[in-house]
Amino acid sequence: MTDIVIYHNPECGTSRNALAMIRNAGIEPHVVEYLKTPPSRALLESLIARAGIAPRALLREKGTPFADLGLGNPDLNDADLVDAMMAHPILINRPLVVSPLGVKLCRPSEAVLDLIPAAQRAAFAKEDGEQVVDAAGNRVGN
Repeated sequence: MTDIVIYHNPECGTSRNALAMIRNAGIEPHVVEYLKTPPSRALLESLIARAGIAPRALLREKGTPFADLGLGNPDLNDADLVDAMMAHPILINRPLVVSPLGVKLCRPSEAVLDLIPAAQRAAFAKEDGEQVVDAAGNRVGN
């Protein structure tokens, strides 16, 4: 059994597509609706480090208080940005996926294919109709 965790927002099409691709490989991941159950500070910092990104790379701007909080200010340090994500989990971009193959912010959603240690079982098209996996289970366009 492959253990995959997806930090998910069911209102986000990118997150829904990533979740569907995990399931298309026959894996039922542990789904964390992070707006309802935000990660602890220690876990969030660990996920950022394991993904090999800076906190700023995990910040979501659209549909968040990013601008109101002045988070575009380049003088803010990593701790300031993590503080903002802890206070406003909507600022955490999604989907963030954890698998035995690593941790990644899966934007675009097909980036999740790099983290799934099982083959896709069928063709897959994203919600917008873009074909990502062909009928043989192979990634399209890469």
